[in-house]
Amino acid sequence: MTEGRLLGGLVALLCLSCASGPTRYAQTSDSATSGCLRNPTCYTQPGDEAFLPWVDQAARAAATAGATLKLLETADVARIEHLLVECAKEANLIVNEREYGEGKYPDDKECLRVVGQDKDGKPIQRQAELGKLKHAVAFACIQRDVRRLFPDNVSIEPRYGPSSTTGSPALTNRWTGSKKPDIVLHATGQPVQIQCIFDLKFPCTQKSKGAPLSNDRTREQMSRYAELGGRCKPAIITPQFGVVRE
Repeated sequence: MTEGRLLGGLVALLCLSCASGPTRYAQTSDSATSGCLRNPTCYTQPGDEAFLPWVDQAARAAATAGATLKLLETADVARIEHLLVECAKEANLIVNEREYGEGKYPDDKECLRVVGQDKDGKPIQRQAELGKLKHAVAFACIQRDVRRLFPDNVSIEPRYGPSSTTGSPALTNRWTGSKKPDIVLHATGQPVQIQCIFDLKFPCTQKSKGAPLSNDRTREQMSRYAELGGRCKPAIITPQFGVVRE
């Protein structure tokens, strides 16, 4: 028996043990082996490396290769981008009208008004305060309208750091040296297999509304997110311009 046939047999046997798993992962057109490689009940995720129980390293590599293929279609990415923009617009309108009245929004003076200090004693401006409020409303909208449709391919505020074994991006709870994009599209059930990265921005002053990528911090942020990889360039989403990439 060749190594390939042996590998297929082992994975097929494994899939039989997964047959009693949740019915929502059942496959109607794929083979038993393909279905198993798409079934999260067939593997666990300790640390940085996923493994399939009772199967050797070669089978693990096959499972990883199968998972890599489960990316969103171009049409789905476009649909998600549209919904993200709509959520940003909704959050911007809701918070502005809640804080200033129907049809109203802050002017430049209000945006730059100092409302407090951070832990280092640096001033906090009203535009930063409004940005946090708008992010909260937008995230609730994304949870409702985007993750409901694509629950296994969209993550809100995942935090990434370098893997201790490979140096590739891995999920982490450490703040130092980590990156936390607002929204990440990724392979099904695999947040480290990044497809696209988005950050919500809510420009407040007239200048920032007209040129959302003119901010040096924003451009630096996009460069850092690009280090995580992906199939498309990191983008910001604003209520005024929608999806913006350099």
